[in-house]
Amino acid sequence: MTAHPSPAPGKGALPRSGGTLATQGFVDAHIHPDKTTWGSGWLSREPAQSLADLIGNDLQAQLAFQDSVEDRAYALMRHAVLSGTMAMRAHVDVAPQIGLRNIHGVRAAAERLAPFLDVQVVAFPQFGLLSNPGTLDLMEASLAEGADLLGGIDPQSVDGDLHGHLDAVYALANKHGRDLDIHLHDVGEDGLAQLRVIAKRTVAEGMEGRVTIGHGFALCEASQPELGSTLDAMAEAGIWVATCALGADPVPDLDLLERHGVKVVLGSDGVRDAWSPFGTGSMMDRAHLLGYRTGASTDAELERCFRLATSAGAELLGSAEMEGFSGAASPDRVEFAADSIPELVVDRPAPLRVVRGGEAVTLHD
Repeated sequence: MTAHPSPAPGKGALPRSGGTLATQGFVDAHIHPDKTTWGSGWLSREPAQSLADLIGNDLQAQLAFQDSVEDRAYALMRHAVLSGTMAMRAHVDVAPQIGLRNIHGVRAAAERLAPFLDVQVVAFPQFGLLSNPGTLDLMEASLAEGADLLGGIDPQSVDGDLHGHLDAVYALANKHGRDLDIHLHDVGEDGLAQLRVIAKRTVAEGMEGRVTIGHGFALCEASQPELGSTLDAMAEAGIWVATCALGADPVPDLDLLERHGVKVVLGSDGVRDAWSPFGTGSMMDRAHLLGYRTGASTDAELERCFRLATSAGAELLGSAEMEGFSGAASPDRVEFAADSIPELVVDRPAPLRVVRGGEAVTLHD
C-alpha cells in the first residue's frame, strides 16, 4: 500500500496532501448474494425472535421474490466490484424447497463479472442439512453445477445431531476434495464445545487450513472459561473465522484471536435481505464498521480492519495475484483520494478508480 507516514505521537495531525492512495482490492469472505433485494423493490421484514424465525422468514421471502436470483445477485455483485471488491466467497442456499436454482443464478451472475470478480460458491444448507431431507443429495449435486465448497449450519441447534451433521459434511468434502465453511451461531459453552469437536475432526481428517467458521458467536464471550483452549484447538487445526460486524451481533476480540493464532477474515453476510434491511456490499464500509464495533482508534487497529478486508481474505480464498500486491504499479488495485489506510477506514470514501489487469473497470447495466 502506498501511503504517507503517520504523525509522531504528540506532534499533531499532518495536513492532507491531496494525493492518491493505491491499495489492494477487497475480499468479501462471507456474503449471501442469492438472498439480496439489491436493485429490486423494498422488502418489508417480518419480526423474528429466534434464529428459527429468521430462517423461516428467509424461505418465505425467497419463494415470493419476483426478480430472478441471477438479476438480484448480479446487481449486488456489480456494485461490490465498483466498490473495489475483487473476490468473494458466496454462500448460496441449497434445499429441496428451492432446488439448485440459487446455485445456478449466482454462478451465472459470477460469470458475467468474471474478468473483474473471483467468486467461490459455497453450497449452504440454510434450512437444515439432515433435518431437511433431500438437502444432502442436492449439496453433492451442486458440486457439478457451480458450487466450489461445502457449507454447514449449527449442527446441534439447527440439525439436532452434531456428529451426524459433521459426518455428512466431512465425508462429502473428502469424497470430492472440497473445503468446508460452516455457519455457527450457537453461543456459550455449547457453541465452544461444537468448535472443539470441529477442530478435532478437522485434524483427524487431515483438513488443516481448509475449514472456516462463519460468525462463531461463542468466541465473542470473554467470560467463558474454555474460550482459550477452544481458540488453541482451532489454531492447531488452522481453522479460519469469518466475522461480519453486523448490527447487534457480537464481534470477537481481535487481539485475543491473534494471540492464540486464529486467523480472521471479514465479510458482509446478508445485504438487504429478509434478515436485515442494512448492508451496502462495500467492504470499505464493512472495514469501517468492524473498526467501530471493536473500538479501533490507533493506526495499527484501523490498519488491521483494512487487512482483514483485503489481504487476509485473499489468503483464505487463495487469490495469489491479490496477495502479490505491489503498490501503485500493481495491475490489480483500488485508488482512493486519501493519504493513509487509517484515514481511509474512518472516512470510507468511494474509489476514484478500480483497476483489474491494468485496465480501469467499467461496467454497464
